[in-house]
Amino acid sequence: MKITMIGAGAMGGSTVEGLIKTRRFKHDDIAVGDPSQAVVDRFAALGVRATTDNRAAVSDADIVCVCVKPWLAEAVLTDLKPCLKPKGQLLVVIAAGVSSASIQGWLGEQCPPLFLVIPNIAIAQLQSMTFIVPCGASEGDTAVVKEIFDAMGHTLITDERHLAAGTTLASCGIAYAMRYIRAASEGGVELGFKADEAKQIVMQTVRGAVELLEATGLHPEQAIDQVTTPGGVTIKGLNEMEHAGFTSAVIRGLKAGAK
Repeated sequence: MKITMIGAGAMGGSTVEGLIKTRRFKHDDIAVGDPSQAVVDRFAALGVRATTDNRAAVSDADIVCVCVKPWLAEAVLTDLKPCLKPKGQLLVVIAAGVSSASIQGWLGEQCPPLFLVIPNIAIAQLQSMTFIVPCGASEGDTAVVKEIFDAMGHTLITDERHLAAGTTLASCGIAYAMRYIRAASEGGVELGFKADEAKQIVMQTVRGAVELLEATGLHPEQAIDQVTTPGGVTIKGLNEMEHAGFTSAVIRGLKAGAK
């Protein structure tokens, strides 16, 4: 099976890095199409086929992934239209806010079975939270796409109505998580740790929290209850954060992103 990524910027490039690491595809079964010669050279050095000619990149692909900025989606897809195969090919579009109706309208009868997919940049480390929306695709085709993205983290098959929420919760959400790590690290410096030490402490603490919740199945608040003792320092710190609007700020940020 051959897979092509059209657009290898931050998100597309991270996905290609993840595909390479999964070893599910041979290097020469992965192709990259991107207008930047620097990007092409970078991925060619990793051993995958890379070209500035998008049409050449998709010519023999079984799965075509298009990962571009939303405002470029129409131009890129319509340029690829003559090369797409409605039968024998799958089309994955990674472009926040671009609807299946728009894509199918641009491609008409040339549209292969379509999937709207939203990963996050942790896909390069095989740790993405990826949302998959099958649009008129068969169960077999869906299983193929899910298996590929499962190898690069966790996936959730959802509907198009929930894709914006998934985008802000996980794709944008990774930036929100990093902002917490940055803030806590800065706090660690103020408390007396060196910057690198503070960052490492916070990252391991966050990693431990995730592992604990996954291992126990506890609701976060149940786990918090195990840490907070009456009159203790943890509850004082939590309450101070809540007085500053911590939970409200997170929820408002997520809702703003979903708009």
